[in-house]
Amino acid sequence: MAPSVLIVDDEKHSREGLQQALAENYDVSLAASADEAFNLMDAQPFDVVLTDLRMPGKSGLKVIDRALALTNKPAVLMMTAYGNIDTAVEAMRRGAVDFLTKPVNIERLDVLIRRALKAKSLEVEVQQLHERLDEKFSVDEIVGESPLLKDVIERVKKVAHSRATVLIEGESGTGKELIAQAIHQWSPRSRGPFIAVHCAALSESLLESELFGHEKGSFTGATERRIGRFESADGGTLFLDEIGEISASIQVKLLRFLETKAIDRVGGSRTIELDVRLVTATNRNLEQLVREGKFRDDLYFRLDVVRFVMPPLRERVGDIPALIAHFIRIYSEENGVPPLEIEPGAMKTLQAYSWPGNIRELRNFCENAVVLHKGGKLSEFDLDPRFRGSPASGSAPGGPADGPSQTLSVEQNEKRILREALIKSRGNRTKAAELMGISRRTLHRKLAQWPELDVTD
Repeated sequence: MAPSVLIVDDEKHSREGLQQALAENYDVSLAASADEAFNLMDAQPFDVVLTDLRMPGKSGLKVIDRALALTNKPAVLMMTAYGNIDTAVEAMRRGAVDFLTKPVNIERLDVLIRRALKAKSLEVEVQQLHERLDEKFSVDEIVGESPLLKDVIERVKKVAHSRATVLIEGESGTGKELIAQAIHQWSPRSRGPFIAVHCAALSESLLESELFGHEKGSFTGATERRIGRFESADGGTLFLDEIGEISASIQVKLLRFLETKAIDRVGGSRTIELDVRLVTATNRNLEQLVREGKFRDDLYFRLDVVRFVMPPLRERVGDIPALIAHFIRIYSEENGVPPLEIEPGAMKTLQAYSWPGNIRELRNFCENAVVLHKGGKLSEFDLDPRFRGSPASGSAPGGPADGPSQTLSVEQNEKRILREALIKSRGNRTKAAELMGISRRTLHRKLAQWPELDVTD
């Protein structure tokens, strides 16, 4: 189906001449006045509206206003025999995509129409992409039912619609950036950019240029002007991770932005006003850094308008099965293999592990397991030794027990060593007894006393 074009011109010969020139490639409709154009636009959608500026009654500027107020907005081109810079500026300000003078050059008009149609097509694609992202990025993407996580999600929903600056605290790998994305996606800024910067990954000079941009010649190697992340995030959200790592000089510039909503490029003399919401995150104690004189207190109070504290995974033990299922589904689909089955014994061990790397470590474990096992079953025997001997209470991860622990009772030590021997021997009771230096009969007696340790069931 050919693209539809509406030509609005009070001069009969002009509009019919344009119709004749465009009819081969476009479905062309004609209107002799703004009011006639209004009726046609209300009756059917158009891809492009080409309107004269000066007409009896309502001018072409009114046609632009009406066209761009429609739900299905057409691209609008303005033409006039009275072309001047003021008219062009006003037409473009109202939303016209380009401006032509009469007599119209047909080849140029065809180029502009094709360009406008391409831009409109890209706009539709972007809109559809945003809609798909909205569907994909729902509350279900933040996996877990623990009260701690639910509280964070409910507060995110409330805060997202405000303009407040947000500080997210938590250990590495707890999902701080995911929460920042949720704040952006559930806010009125969701159609704007979400820009993330990991502050600890760059040196002071590089970070300053990365955030604020620089002018050509502002330092050695600055061969051209560069737009910084603040300007790139205009109309959207800027997420600064590991904010506790920034230098004193960058703290000053960041404070200035929060106070004035404006920045200066490195080496620049012009102040640039911006509409950017700032969300920051840290795995350090900013209050302690303030007390130590390593972080400005005035900046800290500006950042800490709304604070979220992300719980570590060891405090969300009940969420581990759901998270594992979530990541296994993702990586199974990515690798084209059936979902991996986690046996109960393995799941119990994984829930007992402290996960010092939090969700990031869990995600990496799931990808590794999917790739290595390719849709099979994962038993406790398949787990790396690090997953044993690190209870969820937060003790440091380690390998298998090599001897008694001074912090456990005699019975606790015996039970721990027995379980380790059974795991090392992959459930072979004879080998487990040999590892422990006891008889098989003694091993059976101890398993009868502590049946929960028997990994052979």
